[in-house]
Amino acid sequence: MPGPGPTSSRRSGRASSRRSPPWGRPCRRSRPRPGPPSPIEAAARAAEPGLREGGRLVYVGAGTSARIGVQDGAELPPTFDWPEAQLGFAIAGGEGALLRAVEDAEDSGADGAAWVARAGLGAHDVVVGLAASGTTPFTVEALKAARARGAVTVGISNNPAAPILREAAHGILAVTGAEVLAGSTRMKAGTAQKVILNLFSTLLMIRLGRVYRGRMVAMRATNRKLRARGVAMVAELAGCHAEAAAEALGRAEGEIKRAVLIAGGASPARAADLLLRHDGNLRRALNEAGPA
Repeated sequence: MPGPGPTSSRRSGRASSRRSPPWGRPCRRSRPRPGPPSPIEAAARAAEPGLREGGRLVYVGAGTSARIGVQDGAELPPTFDWPEAQLGFAIAGGEGALLRAVEDAEDSGADGAAWVARAGLGAHDVVVGLAASGTTPFTVEALKAARARGAVTVGISNNPAAPILREAAHGILAVTGAEVLAGSTRMKAGTAQKVILNLFSTLLMIRLGRVYRGRMVAMRATNRKLRARGVAMVAELAGCHAEAAAEALGRAEGEIKRAVLIAGGASPARAADLLLRHDGNLRRALNEAGPA
């Protein structure tokens, strides 16, 4: 057969010199720019410095909101070894109102402000006020008084026009709409408040170095189940057998972070020193300790 003529050669040449279409070339993907922090993250960032200096984390509320605040705060010591001395609860009507409703107590703004004054709150403290309506006088006035004394204040509400969101330095809004049972804020509003507190307090503990690789490394192992969980955590994080993890925990007096360092080859004294110098942050302590 005759070879290709001059016309077909020119066409072939033109075709071979064409640029590849853009979808045929690899494209460089740019990383998305981080947006502003969420209200929960912003509140946690603001709370961190004072708490590192020994400040107190205080929950303020009345009725359902008070009970939700107590539920969140009471779980911080066993879960994250948060000191009880750095935890406080301002409850309208006092502790007795947790079990028996004292409805009129929430109407006294003076009581809320007085609680803050008696507690001597200051610049290192963090005050979290909860109110579904956002208008509860006890909680609003407590936040105002705490902010005036220099404390970091966080207001959580389910009402967009709530005074508590204006009075707090960090307002967190959860719009949950009308309740199925009209006015019963223990339902959607209360559930949303608890979710917000879960996120806020857990993020705080992460920032304070009490969590490592999604594990509760500051947990207090106070029963058989938790002691077994502690052994499993040390074995996983240190990459050792359960027997070695249990031995390390014994040498660390049950402290998981120290045990991870000991299982990795550090002496008990060296492990304690590393954690002390890194403010209890296991990640930084491990980085300095280096490979076993």
